[in-house]
Amino acid sequence: MKIGEVARRAGVSAKAIRRYEELGLVAPSRLPNGYRTFSEHDVRAVRELRALRELGIPAERTRPFLECLAAGAPDADDCPSSLAEYRAAIDELGARITELTDRRDRIAARLTEAAYRTTRADAPREAVPAGPAALAVPAVLAVPGASAVPGAPVAAPPPAPGDLGGRLPGLRLPRLALPATDGGTVALGGLGPGRTVLYLYPLTGRPDADLPAGWDTIPGARGCTAEACGFRDHHDDLTAAGATAVYGLSGQDTGYQREVTERLRLPFAMLSDPGLRLASALGLPTFEAGGQRLYVRLTLIVRDGVVEHVFHPVDAPGEHAGQVVRWLASARTRP
Repeated sequence: MKIGEVARRAGVSAKAIRRYEELGLVAPSRLPNGYRTFSEHDVRAVRELRALRELGIPAERTRPFLECLAAGAPDADDCPSSLAEYRAAIDELGARITELTDRRDRIAARLTEAAYRTTRADAPREAVPAGPAALAVPAVLAVPGASAVPGAPVAAPPPAPGDLGGRLPGLRLPRLALPATDGGTVALGGLGPGRTVLYLYPLTGRPDADLPAGWDTIPGARGCTAEACGFRDHHDDLTAAGATAVYGLSGQDTGYQREVTERLRLPFAMLSDPGLRLASALGLPTFEAGGQRLYVRLTLIVRDGVVEHVFHPVDAPGEHAGQVVRWLASARTRP
């Protein structure tokens, strides 16, 4: 049998067979003209070498298996020496797994340390986009009550910026009690007296976790960290301008939000609305990213439980808190 036939039947290349021959793992006979000739035993041996290679056992350590075949065993691993080689391979893999797991954990720990060291210096993880993209709302929008296919545009057009400002003022917030990061709950229907700033945002990124796939390509999605830092830095200005309370609100769970409030040292609580119940009650726009439905960024000024003013769209998240401060200061001068 020629080398090409052996290669075809064993599922390897002729080059591999020549290497096995160089290592002394197969020993074809030689014809008077010098050509190699292989036997059925050689085919079995080469097949076994291929199978062991696929298990990660190098050719140099396959001799116990080939010797088992040469001794007439039905299978190459019927001999004690073959089983011992299996055990040695398993032990080596276990040691490598332990080493790699330890290395992964140390790298992950350094990632977390480095990421949170950066945020402790108040460097926002999210850059605030410049230009027209910052003024836009996400392209895939949904209005509660309209039929929508996840990931596809809704049949009805999303509300234009003026629609929310004309429709929401005068509406009373629903009787929803949402969990807060300070451990309590906040009844939206019972906000007041006075003016409450309630800013809605999609999600705040964590420095040791990836944002949803394609997040950077969604106009208006980025900027949540910068927005939160803005409300933190202007918190005293907001209260001086007449805000009795400031809350951030998103669909993320309270545990996720609590990490953000502690890392960014926010002086106000975040409210968690994973079911987007406020969106359903008021008809607020949402969008989908990474398999999640998220709030479109907007801010409500609530006075005695009633929506007084709406900021939408939020043009520059990092500067938005200053915009709210100016509106509150102006509102105090009006009757």
